[in-house]
This record gives sequence, C-alpha cells and structure tokens, in this order.
Amino acid sequence: MKFLAMLISPLAALILSPLIPGVINRTKAMIAGRQGPPLLQVYYDLFRLFRKGSVFSTTTSWLFRAAPVIIFATTIGATCFIPLPSIEGSLSFSGDIVFLLYLLAFGRFFLILSALDTGSAFEGMGASREAFFSALAEPVAFICLINVMKACGAQTIGAALSAPALTDSITLALTAIPLFLILLCENARIPIDDPTTHLELTMIHEVMILDNSGSGLALMEYAASLKLWLFSLILGRILLPRTGPVAQVVLLFIILASIAVLIGAVESMMARVRMARVPQLIIGAGIVALLGFLVSVTNILLVVRGI
Repeated sequence: MKFLAMLISPLAALILSPLIPGVINRTKAMIAGRQGPPLLQVYYDLFRLFRKGSVFSTTTSWLFRAAPVIIFATTIGATCFIPLPSIEGSLSFSGDIVFLLYLLAFGRFFLILSALDTGSAFEGMGASREAFFSALAEPVAFICLINVMKACGAQTIGAALSAPALTDSITLALTAIPLFLILLCENARIPIDDPTTHLELTMIHEVMILDNSGSGLALMEYAASLKLWLFSLILGRILLPRTGPVAQVVLLFIILASIAVLIGAVESMMARVRMARVPQLIIGAGIVALLGFLVSVTNILLVVRGI
C-alpha cells in the first residue's frame, strides 16, 4: 500500500502537469485581449509529437537519443519526493533534499550534453547559459528548502511540506518570494527567458532542443511541464494552510492555478531582462532566501532560550 501511495504524486504530475502551461498561455491571451489556444492545447501538441517520427543529425551520437528519456525519467522521479496533501508514503530519507536537487541536476547535465552533441554553435551557446544560470539558481533553491525544513523541524523535504504550516509570516515570505523567482529561472520563463521566442541569440532552453523532433521533442516538452509542476507544487505546499484532507486538496489546486495565473501575468506585464541582469536577479533572490534562513535560526534560538 505504501508503494501505491508513493505513485500517486508522480501519476498526478503525469496527468495534470500539461495544464500548468495551458493556464499560463490562456492567462497571457486574456490579458492581451486574444482568444488564445485551448486550455488542453499542450496535451494535443504532446500527442501529435509522440505520433511523429524522429530525425537525427549525422553528427549526433547515442547521447542525443538517450537524453530525452533520461531527462524525463529524472524529472518524474523527482516528483516522488513531493507528496500531495494527506498522502502518506512519499519517497523520503535523511538528506533527500540533496538527492532531489542532484536528480534534477543530472537531467540538466544530459540536456546540456545533448545540446553540445549536435555540434551547433547556437545550442552550445544555450547550454553555456543553462550551466551558468543553474549554478547560481541551485544554491538558492537549496536554501529555500532548508528554510522550510528548519522552520518545521523536519529531516526530510516530504515531512517538512506535510508539517503544520509556517506560522512565521516573515520566514514564509522570505522563502516563497525567492522560490518563485527560482521557479521562473529553472523553467526558463520571463523575465529570465522567453519560452515563445525563436531568436537563437536570446534563447536559453528552447535553443538547446532545436534539433529534437518527434517523440524525443515530446519527452523534452513533457519533462519541462513536469518540472514546472514540480516547482509549483513545492511552492504550493509551502503556502498551503493546514485544514481537513479534502479541503487541503481543493486549496492546493486553487493555489497551483493561482501560481500559473501569476506566471502568466508576470510574462504579460514584464519583458525579458538583459542576460547580464539575470545573475543579479538570482543573487538577489539568494540574499532574500539567506535572510529567511537567518530569521528562522533566530526564532529557533529564541524558542530554545524561552524568550
């Protein structure tokens, strides 16, 4: 039974993750006064790509063919560590926060390798940007998750997200705000990257998958939706108030939809920042997350001393 319960979160991610970019696209269309694509357009696109054949360049090796499968597998594996509300049996052990982040890093490593394997200067440029920005974003994500674990007194990320809600509003704000920026960075969204552009000189994620086609491209796009779902779920679990089991599930989906709407609003009201400004944004988010860590440690010391 515990094994079956562990599968609920990845199954929910597989089924519902394409809805997140669907809500984002609909929000952007509504703000722009357009009808926009259907809410289920991402499902249609994935189904269409899976039915198509793949074309491989003669310069690519087995790395390029294996990368989509590895990226998809590592991303869906990461969702096993983030349980849904009132669901026991998520994959957890001491230090799982490090394993979670390195699992995502392993998939990113093969994404970069697949881009370099094509021999394209444009894809190599995107891979270089991805490696640099992710090296800045991963420590910030680590500090944010450590803040939640320390505030809840938990040893695993699943237990921390299932613990009573953060009562310290300052720690909550100093964790949620930088985590939202890391969500935008890790998923190549505005203001870090524009997922709809096709100008290679300004792309990060899209330029790395230009040579992918058919089922390989479908796995890449599916993994991107899963990663967006994963970070949205983490942020949603942090913001989720602790109520009854049914109410928690309903509130979580409302929060996830709100996060998607917020992403769409940000992308509609902001432009992509200059590449030189991206490290400043990430470092700024890291400083905010570090302040949240210091506040959390200070509160624990005050409780220990009985103040």
